[in-house]
Amino acid sequence: MTTTPVKSFDLDALTASLEGIETITEPTQVAKLSQDYHTFSPVLVPKLEGKVGDLVVRPANQQEVLKVAAACVKHRVPVTVRGAGTGNYGQCVPLHGGVIIDMTRMQEIPWVKPGVARVEAGVKLAALDKKAREIGWEMRMAPSTYRTATIAGFVAGGSGGIGSIQYGLLGDRGNLLALQVVTMEDEPRVIELRGDDVQKVNHAWGINGIITEVEIPLGPAYPWAEVIVTFPEFMAAASFGQALANADGMIKKEISIFASPIPQYFAPLREYIPDGTHAALLMLAEPSLEFLPGLVQQYGGKITYQKPAIDAAKGTHLGEFTWNHTTLHARTVDTSITYLQSIFPANVETKPGASLQLVEQLYHHFGDEVMMHLEFIRVNGAIAPAALQLVRYSTEERLNEIIRYHEERGVFIANPHTYIIEDGGRKVIDPEQLKFKEMVDPYGLMNPGKSKVLEFK
Repeated sequence: MTTTPVKSFDLDALTASLEGIETITEPTQVAKLSQDYHTFSPVLVPKLEGKVGDLVVRPANQQEVLKVAAACVKHRVPVTVRGAGTGNYGQCVPLHGGVIIDMTRMQEIPWVKPGVARVEAGVKLAALDKKAREIGWEMRMAPSTYRTATIAGFVAGGSGGIGSIQYGLLGDRGNLLALQVVTMEDEPRVIELRGDDVQKVNHAWGINGIITEVEIPLGPAYPWAEVIVTFPEFMAAASFGQALANADGMIKKEISIFASPIPQYFAPLREYIPDGTHAALLMLAEPSLEFLPGLVQQYGGKITYQKPAIDAAKGTHLGEFTWNHTTLHARTVDTSITYLQSIFPANVETKPGASLQLVEQLYHHFGDEVMMHLEFIRVNGAIAPAALQLVRYSTEERLNEIIRYHEERGVFIANPHTYIIEDGGRKVIDPEQLKFKEMVDPYGLMNPGKSKVLEFK
């Protein structure tokens, strides 16, 4: 496989071959659409500085995607596919220039049926959720950027989010039913992947074909209430989160736990979270609310805010303070703050409470340098505290020390400070993904430079 696309090409000839398709060549706009939220990482900012595409193409349908793919292959132009650009790892930053394919015009929803939906790549998650709720269903999980994120962007670069406490992670068997991709061959074609074959493209950072349609399972839509609970001690908050997560009879969509001083960064919520207290932000099905006060009392907490489901569309949404929106709010106040992405080992029968013991150890070891933010999720059938810790950044060396300290104690770190797939959360690229890559992108034009194994293949 050729993995180094040509660095120069005839831009005029390429543009001429894209006649009839919306293109953007204005430098400021092209630069804007060559970026994502990698600016959360002080390590990535200098490494990706000045990396921009040569032009942006906005296909309106699959036929236009096929035309774009054919033109880029003919001229051997590198391609970077993007949705809304809400990712954080430079996934949609082009390292070798070329064409940015912006998929946000493809917003058709072919159908929504009980338990399943078929959508085009550029459909926003919130739009799909709204459509599904019309027939009593909803998305199983979504990132905190659900208002702006696109479905294909979530599949290519996301991993889980609000709803993962119930349904696990996006890569878990059954959370993605089918994908349609356009290949980057001499004669591009449309390939449909179903069942386990979707893993050939799932979370592949846009290196394995251009996703044009996605079929996903839906979950029953519940009336979700939003609740804030405060605690005088962090470990009481963490233990409460674990207990609520373990309560299988209580239906929940989100359990976020924040150590002080993180809640101080949530300006719209400050009146509900007194300074010095630690907070839990929850989304619970309303029928489960009756069981919440007793659990809160058991761990010494206090319910300070509660919004019924009927008001969910009004005002502040607690989901937009969770997951990596937490980092966004913190950085609005202090741009020196960055973050980690972690999964603590799930509790096992032989060592109940082991994960929270590790959380406590790291909470005390780092103090305010690494502020604890837990997100409870389901991993391989067990409840585990994931974390998006806020880090007071000093140097890259110190950041790497912090990461190593976690990993040496059994905490999995999906490093958000690298644009290389293997150095982030994947560690090793699935061999099946590599085989599929060789077939659908024989010239190595898709998002080049983002993988070690592909660069040296």
